[in-house]
Amino acid sequence: MREANRRRTERLLLTFPIRVEGADAKGQPFNENTRTLVVNRHGARIRLKRAVTAGQTLHIVNLVGNRAADFRVVGLTQPLTEQGGEWGVECRDEQRNIWGIDFPPLRDDQPACSVILECRRCHQVGLTLISLVEYDVLESAGVLPKECKPCGQFTSWGYSQGQVGMPPPEQIADPSLKEVLEPPPPTADRRINRRASLRLPIRVRNWYGTVEYAKTENVSKGGLAFISEKHFELGEALLVTCPYDPGAESIEVRASVARRSEIKGSGGFLYGLRYEKET
Repeated sequence: MREANRRRTERLLLTFPIRVEGADAKGQPFNENTRTLVVNRHGARIRLKRAVTAGQTLHIVNLVGNRAADFRVVGLTQPLTEQGGEWGVECRDEQRNIWGIDFPPLRDDQPACSVILECRRCHQVGLTLISLVEYDVLESAGVLPKECKPCGQFTSWGYSQGQVGMPPPEQIADPSLKEVLEPPPPTADRRINRRASLRLPIRVRNWYGTVEYAKTENVSKGGLAFISEKHFELGEALLVTCPYDPGAESIEVRASVARRSEIKGSGGFLYGLRYEKET
């Protein structure tokens, strides 16, 4: 990803007043005046009050100079809130520049940004070319919505399971509920951060508004485990409040899904979360 890090220098923290036209996630047309947060050669990060859908087209007008183009929604770069969200968008016409900024020309020998990604639904793995906007979404949310040809639809893509510390699905034995709830014997736990069987109330939410209230099955300094019927993706970034008290101020910690196993006979999943170190 060194090439992606180098290309990050193309980001410009510029606020342009813009008008965004399109349909929201519920299919309702909207017309919103807002602003950019960051712009780059082929796209931008923008703030919207409306929730939109990855892959859809928005018509964006730069109100400075009245330049306009169609943009593809790549995904969220910050979690949704009641005030809206921050979205990465990418111009569908690579030759069009509505920002009025003269970016340095790309050299013919300049390599594209590429990364090994895996479809979380069919588990197809491939070397994938991604744009700077897509890189921002992937690094922020942990997963990137992209079209999967074998699945025939948009699915969540993330780093391959080996890259996030989890063996392939066929090598994992799904635990029973009894195995989950019974603490392991002392000699069986060889983790760096020893687990404690604590039942603490937690709140977990992802970038796209899915919220779960549950109790931990075990906790450690490095993360925690909980059971849920809701669907979170391997490698997905989550915000965790533990312990959660609805009457107190919430302090959220960023974590990622390091393990997901279906619990036989329960319809739920056991999730193992790993806290992410701040950089």
